[in-house]
Amino acid sequence: MHLPDGFLPAPLCIGGYGLTGLATWYSLRHIHRRSNPTEDIPKASLLTAAFFVASSIYIPIPPTSVHLVLNGLLGTVLGWYAFPAILIGLFFQAVMFGHGGLTTLGANAVMMGLPALLAGGVFRGYPYLQRWLKPRVAIALSAFMAGAVGLGLALIIFIGLTIVFIPQGFDAATERTAIYALVIAHGPLLILEGVFTAALVLFLQRVKPEMMRHAASRQASPPTPIHTHHQPPRDL
Repeated sequence: MHLPDGFLPAPLCIGGYGLTGLATWYSLRHIHRRSNPTEDIPKASLLTAAFFVASSIYIPIPPTSVHLVLNGLLGTVLGWYAFPAILIGLFFQAVMFGHGGLTTLGANAVMMGLPALLAGGVFRGYPYLQRWLKPRVAIALSAFMAGAVGLGLALIIFIGLTIVFIPQGFDAATERTAIYALVIAHGPLLILEGVFTAALVLFLQRVKPEMMRHAASRQASPPTPIHTHHQPPRDL
């Protein structure tokens, strides 16, 4: 689910780079507000590598084959790191695998990165679900929805761009049929991405909860507890 070189008109490619620059700046601004902005770089590097490799592992779903996107997972676990991580991963996918292109790198980053940030917001809403569900169930359900939402929104953007901007010289009817087939094939993948995201989040919560600290918090860093020291009464 990558937009290749030559598919989009030049103004749209330029606009994609503009939105990507703005989203990257805004993400880095939030990251630098943290008490230790570099703390989550190892985690972001690990998931960037997973995002990069996922595009080379194809799952046959007739009438085509698809691969895990993992943008919802990155948004869930990384928070504001997700957009820069996806941008870097897309760049290396384009250079090394030929997935997407350099002219459409900005548009691809917007298509996958913005839904990732929204997916992170969906996951951070799990405290509201805890009013009616057990904490573990609420976290799992929020992570599932985040994984599915990340891919689902990216798929909607992809459909809109490919349907509207079919290049001249292409058979429009054939292209639309191929796009609709791709959409149908991604239906099961939505569920798979949600299940994978929920399983990984529950695993991290159990074995390494500090990896989910910033992702689960609405603040840049957890508040510092205030300790009150009581002085013993003086003898009169």
